[in-house]
Amino acid sequence: MSFCFNFDVPIQASQQDDAHGIEVQNEKKDNAATCTQDNTRPAEPVKEAKEHLPPSDPQFLLEDAVSETVTVGTLPPLHFLNETVFEKTASEREDDEKILSRTAEQRSDLISGMYEGGLKVWECTYDLLELIEKEGETFGGKVVLDLGCGAGLLGILALKRGARHVHFQDYNSTVIEQLTVPNVILNCQADDDTESEDNNKGRGRGNIQEEDGGKNTLIKKQEVEEGSPQPKKQAKDLSQHPLLAKCRFYSGDWSTFLPLVLKTSPHLKYDIIVTSETIYNTAYYTALHETLHKLLAPDGLVYVATKSHYFGVGGGLHLFETFVEQKSVFSVDHLWDGDEGLQRHVVTLRFQKQKDS
Repeated sequence: MSFCFNFDVPIQASQQDDAHGIEVQNEKKDNAATCTQDNTRPAEPVKEAKEHLPPSDPQFLLEDAVSETVTVGTLPPLHFLNETVFEKTASEREDDEKILSRTAEQRSDLISGMYEGGLKVWECTYDLLELIEKEGETFGGKVVLDLGCGAGLLGILALKRGARHVHFQDYNSTVIEQLTVPNVILNCQADDDTESEDNNKGRGRGNIQEEDGGKNTLIKKQEVEEGSPQPKKQAKDLSQHPLLAKCRFYSGDWSTFLPLVLKTSPHLKYDIIVTSETIYNTAYYTALHETLHKLLAPDGLVYVATKSHYFGVGGGLHLFETFVEQKSVFSVDHLWDGDEGLQRHVVTLRFQKQKDS
């Protein structure tokens, strides 16, 4: 299915209120500042944040599931629901927000204020996975937030590499319930299956990758030696899985997500915050910056994967960097800059006092 951006974002006037008779600002940096400061949120009601508890019987979320697997370098394999199959089965899924039908009807990956793109794995997510592999970040013992998580691949990676706690947040509750949570459970199950196969080494040949409609689908096959009884696959209680116990899941607008997290007990500061393709709309910069400011640990690190510019939306790296510079809270460092096609980047944010000390 072909999708496009479909925002209903008010056009930002570069000229200030005529009643004050102030001249138009022409400098590029001043224009960027005007855009980030004067932009207002879409008129839709603010989506209240809430926490989502995994179901007591999470196994049903994986019934008839078709998964894809991505492996980057030495990183552990990450499993997630096949996007095409997910679209085709949308009508069968619970969706109080009605975003599954709306995105299909409007053929849009983004509907401002209603659906913020969480059902799609965006290109910059893979850029950040590659960068994390290159940098050697292990997440061991750290508290991690996957902000604007969507499918949750970045948070799932942190979970698999030894994070102490991983929290997932997305704008839409449907995304959390129908995609993020099932993906976490899928990876818990896959890890258990891998351990089981390792324990039964010699009986079969384990997992292989097969092409299915142009997508890599994880197919589990086992060849039993002649005369050997076929091992019985035991159903496991995934609700008690140790990896799932490390997770918390949230949905809602960042402006309501922040106070919800701040009042939870015990309140945790995040050692690492990962976020991919979340700076496309300048209207969200204030809430995003405040969230990062209040939730990042003093010596914490934010990974931001993004495009240079988001056509039809107005945001991008230059505007975000300008906004951050004006706030004088974080320093921004470029870890990777792509120079082909629509330029993509991975940058980090740290508190300025930490970098300058």
